[in-house]
Amino acid sequence: MNKSKIYPGYFLIGALAIYFVLLLLPSLVGIYYSFTDWNSFDPAIHFVGLANFKKVFSADELYGFYIWNTIKFTLFTTFLKTLIGFGAALLLIRNVKWINFHRMVMFSPQVLSFVIVGLIFRSLFNPTEGFINETLKLIGLGALGQNWLGDIKWAFSSIMAVDTWKGAGYLMVLFIAGLKSIPEMYYEAAEIDGANYFQKMAKVTLPLIMPVITITLVLNITYGLRVFDSVYVLTNGGPGFATGVLNTVVFKEFSKGTYAVGSALSTILFVFICTFCYFLIQAMNKKEVDY
Repeated sequence: MNKSKIYPGYFLIGALAIYFVLLLLPSLVGIYYSFTDWNSFDPAIHFVGLANFKKVFSADELYGFYIWNTIKFTLFTTFLKTLIGFGAALLLIRNVKWINFHRMVMFSPQVLSFVIVGLIFRSLFNPTEGFINETLKLIGLGALGQNWLGDIKWAFSSIMAVDTWKGAGYLMVLFIAGLKSIPEMYYEAAEIDGANYFQKMAKVTLPLIMPVITITLVLNITYGLRVFDSVYVLTNGGPGFATGVLNTVVFKEFSKGTYAVGSALSTILFVFICTFCYFLIQAMNKKEVDY
């Protein structure tokens, strides 16, 4: 490599300074406040050790339920979005008529604001005049109509369905890029060896797009664990507290003025995301194949 094209290390100082001031420093300050009694009722801030974390994990509080809801949302939406996005990519990488139109239709929900998506789906899910229940009545399946966002049994599933609908197209684009990068000669060699479709998928396609799968999993998991907008717009954590997740609770804690408890919840989320993504990337990198 030509050393004259290697930029000096001090070129990084500006970027690192901005990163430290705007991201790292606020994160460290937030972690510090999670060990205090910071609130809106008393200007004095006192160090209280692990008291906020003991409260979060106390059996008398509902925070454990919100953590479980967040994990459940992450697992289901990651699985569904990856499955649908990969399936759509396999279909739309072939010679299909109006292929760009189909790709555009799949991707278009991604560019919509979740406020708009939420308003649209609150209308569609309306139990009395909504499009879904009216359509079910029209085709003679009115008994299947539900109070999609107001019933505890259906509210969380409805949120996950809307989030999956919005995000699957984005993953489809990533998977199409990964599939197109695989050299055709590997498939030709597999066909010569007599491999069928599923054998080519297992031995050629999946190993060679493992970097794309890793990226999509990390993006989905970090998004799922930080989810706020879809839950807030569609149900605001209701009915009752049935669809509450960590970030909606953090929002409510800050709204109530109990900043330290909100900071403790954010710290738990931060540590969990960093730890989980580190081990996920390490595990997935071992399965990557160079070509």
